[in-house]
Amino acid sequence: MKKRSVNSSQTPLYREAGFNLRDSQTTREAFAEEANHPHEPQNYIYSRYRNPTVVAVEKQIMALEESEWALLVETGMAAIDIAVSLFQKGKATKPWLFFSEIYGGTNSFIDSILIKRRGLDIHQFHAKNGIYNLKELEDLLKTLQPEFLYFEAVSNPMLIVANVSKIMALAKKYNTKIIIDNTFGTPYLWQPLKDGATLVIHSVTKYLSGHGDITAGVICGNNPELLKEAIEYRKWAGHFLSPDDAHRLGDQLKTFTIRFQKHCSNAMEIARYLSAHPMIETVLYPGLKSHSTYQEARALFGDKGFGGMITFDIKGSNDEEKRKHTNAFIEAVKEHIPLVPTLGEVDTILLPIEPVWGTKYPMPGMIRLSVGIEDSRKLIEIIGKALG
Repeated sequence: MKKRSVNSSQTPLYREAGFNLRDSQTTREAFAEEANHPHEPQNYIYSRYRNPTVVAVEKQIMALEESEWALLVETGMAAIDIAVSLFQKGKATKPWLFFSEIYGGTNSFIDSILIKRRGLDIHQFHAKNGIYNLKELEDLLKTLQPEFLYFEAVSNPMLIVANVSKIMALAKKYNTKIIIDNTFGTPYLWQPLKDGATLVIHSVTKYLSGHGDITAGVICGNNPELLKEAIEYRKWAGHFLSPDDAHRLGDQLKTFTIRFQKHCSNAMEIARYLSAHPMIETVLYPGLKSHSTYQEARALFGDKGFGGMITFDIKGSNDEEKRKHTNAFIEAVKEHIPLVPTLGEVDTILLPIEPVWGTKYPMPGMIRLSVGIEDSRKLIEIIGKALG
């Protein structure tokens, strides 16, 4: 029986593990084509290689990043693994340079995998008092001549915004590739590839998905040779997003821009409220002039917004009192603002800094607030009552 086409306006969901190649000649052609690792093959072979549903959603992300290609994977950590592993070349591998103010999971990946298991030559560039000293960075680039420099547009959890124009100019000066984790910035605030980044990664779990029900990551780039290498690595390492998750993600991406605009506007209102509250010692939000990298944020983001994350410190005469006030605040808001170890969701959630980051940030009064898209007046009312 001849199959009939369906006039669907939605992306079809292809759950096939393996695809019907029909005959020996088609099989021969499909595997010959696969040797060149095309992003969108003429004949799909196996879903770990490529899947049409996943490719369709990758194209949605390409449109957001304005990139030549995007590859979806099962987690943000998988995206990081692929991005950095493309530059591992056995004994010929050059040093790799990371900023220290990056996601804690990335730092653990550096320690547990890149150094402990792979024995790579890894270096880190440290911020001091919330500022990146670019003279020190240039000295490191000049001395190390690293293969790549890896940093975040907006750091986690101190929300340090990098002076990306100067950093990228320095990297270019020393022929260093650039990998950027743009999870906090998102393609709404900044598209790093336009400014010369080599690769951009996102934890799609966060703002791109935005609903707390998908774990995923993505690598975006423009270089066609890196695309081929990334497809090959993803295929053999098994880093692949399921077509079901990709299909759901495709729907969620349709509201990304309007969601993120609301995240930004809500966060600005709440940051201003917190900065004026007598129970708050410090508010870290790049949209406030008090933030150490406010000028960098203005230069990078313009008037589009400053993201949906706020980090604030509750007052107390000593550490014990700060912990007491912090615990009381978390208890008071838990029905409306739960403690959840992620971010970027449509619902506002929080995470205390000290129990998670420990000795790196021994700040018992500090909380990271992932601001959602609820009514900002209601959020301010809830926070105000909890602070007393």
